[in-house]
Amino acid sequence: MGKRTVQKSVAVTAVKQRYRLAKWLLFSFGLFYVLPVIARGALYLLSGPQEHWSRADRSSIGIAPLPAEAPQAFVQVYAARTWGWRSVFAVHTWFAIKPAHALDWERLEVIGFGVSRGRPAVRSSYGPPDTRWFGHDPVVLAELRGAAAEAAIPRLRAAAEAYPYPRSYDAWPGPNSNTFTAHLARAVPELRLDLPATSIGKNYPIRGWRSLMPSGTGWQFTLGGFAGIGVGLEEGVELDLFGLSAGLDLKPPALRLPGLGRLGWNQQHPGRRSGW
Repeated sequence: MGKRTVQKSVAVTAVKQRYRLAKWLLFSFGLFYVLPVIARGALYLLSGPQEHWSRADRSSIGIAPLPAEAPQAFVQVYAARTWGWRSVFAVHTWFAIKPAHALDWERLEVIGFGVSRGRPAVRSSYGPPDTRWFGHDPVVLAELRGAAAEAAIPRLRAAAEAYPYPRSYDAWPGPNSNTFTAHLARAVPELRLDLPATSIGKNYPIRGWRSLMPSGTGWQFTLGGFAGIGVGLEEGVELDLFGLSAGLDLKPPALRLPGLGRLGWNQQHPGRRSGW
């Protein structure tokens, strides 16, 4: 076989390999990114029309301890699906804190309403922490109680003060409420907060392209929130593309999918519920 024939054969083989790789990547993108979003979108359409945001339910669902009945300190992290078509893709997250013997809960969160008119994105408010987010029930993702919570509260307040985007909000790719929640969680690694794959914006950079995972149990690398990868003991492995996260959770085993959230084995921790 001549030299030219060998070179041609090698070139053809290389082209075939690149073609197979391209097909595999396209198939994987469709399976793990496009299909889950389509499935969640179908569920959204089948659920019927939503109440207008101005009339949507914002009442408490009664899962937070009442301050009068629970004098110890608390730190809780909540998540609820966003309003309207954005609920197909994302959840809104927030922190709730209550020092020992406090008479009310304080919510720390980022809200986009009014930012374009000059309002700050970081908001602090008092009242029940477990209210529906425009009709969607919240779940508790993580919690500290007693001395651990009391020690964490000053660090959370300091992290909120140091948040680098106090007057900026962008639903995609960030910074948004999930960027803020991830930032606060890094200040309290004992929470081991595992933000769900549907927390769009959690990977938006705070300072530079590298940071701790929100759980504090690994590292994430991001290109402006548009693409990145994260590895952590709590989160497993997540690949972020165009703000959508997909990956594999190992504790316990589950898929982490955009739109659908976590699909797999459940455990008692409320943050591990399927669909988040």
